[in-house]
Amino acid sequence: MKILVIDDERAIRNSLKEILMDEGYTVDVAEDGPKGLELAGKERYDVIFCDIKMPGMEGTEVLVKLVEEGIETPVVMISGHADIATAVECMHKGAFDFIEKPLDLNRILITIKNATDKANLAKENKILKKKVYGQQMIGESEAIRHIREMIEKVAPTPARVLITGPNGSGKELVARSLHQQSDRSAMPYIEVNCAAIPSELIESELFGHKKGSFTSAVKDHKGKFEQADGGTLFLDEIGDMSLAAQAKVLRVLQEKKLTPVGGDKDIEVNVRVVAATNKNLKAEIEKGTFREDLYHRLSVIIIRVPSLDERKDDIPLLVDYFTQQICAESGKPVREFAPEAVTLLQERSWPGNIRELRNVVERLLILGGSVISAQDVKDYV
Repeated sequence: MKILVIDDERAIRNSLKEILMDEGYTVDVAEDGPKGLELAGKERYDVIFCDIKMPGMEGTEVLVKLVEEGIETPVVMISGHADIATAVECMHKGAFDFIEKPLDLNRILITIKNATDKANLAKENKILKKKVYGQQMIGESEAIRHIREMIEKVAPTPARVLITGPNGSGKELVARSLHQQSDRSAMPYIEVNCAAIPSELIESELFGHKKGSFTSAVKDHKGKFEQADGGTLFLDEIGDMSLAAQAKVLRVLQEKKLTPVGGDKDIEVNVRVVAATNKNLKAEIEKGTFREDLYHRLSVIIIRVPSLDERKDDIPLLVDYFTQQICAESGKPVREFAPEAVTLLQERSWPGNIRELRNVVERLLILGGSVISAQDVKDYV
């Protein structure tokens, strides 16, 4: 485990270095803020100790710089002139902990353990989230990197999101990532395909119904909004929703309560709505098929998912991902695509987007040779 000590007092930094080295840690020291920032930018440290009062650049300035530069190492602030206001300021600026001088060995060791435990847990959670939800958003193109950055910024907020893009481009993956990276990730994530539900049933599906409210209502039914209470509701293809249902969705967004079909009592719900569409909703508003007030409620943040034709540089990564996925599902050894075969796939158009590419990869794995060749692509695509 590697630790950095930033302190302008030679006696303090050397003393702390000796103590920590005796405990088995590897320790680097810096005599001022700029030197500490330089070391933190070059090396990976498990914990950084930083004095608050230093000439030139104070410890709080160092702390802010570390946060701005994206260095996630836990920072423990140390000071001989401690007060509650100073401690609170440090914690607000991103410090893990605050320790007063003279330094107590037991307190230092406990703080190091707590800091590394928290850092390891955060790292494990990040890896788990990536495995479960982020792994399918394959690609390193500028468009995909931009979407990932948008998700990281927007997910922790309560803002509603409208995801646009063609069918098969991966809008549902963006919605799942927004949920998983939000503070609602432990709560339900409910998907509704508005285009797949008949218009006469959409209100019952979304808001629920009471027994006897219509012929086939043999018992009470909890709607998707209520099922998603505390979590996220993903309304896919919302452009296909009827105007009557749109009016009720608008009411839920405005008042945070709903009335089931056939019911007479309101039910309060706390739901983050994420919507998606392959339509131009502004054009639908002009045609009178989509409510303008609902559009503005849904589109606090708009994330556009590009077509596959707009991100062909990602096709080699996607082919490799789908190959491994399909072979694992079928229990067969992973096959390879010849570079020339991948090049041919990049050169063609993909009106069906990611969904179409996956189907083509599966077809080639079934019908192609031991190594998928350019001829296989010509024969079967």
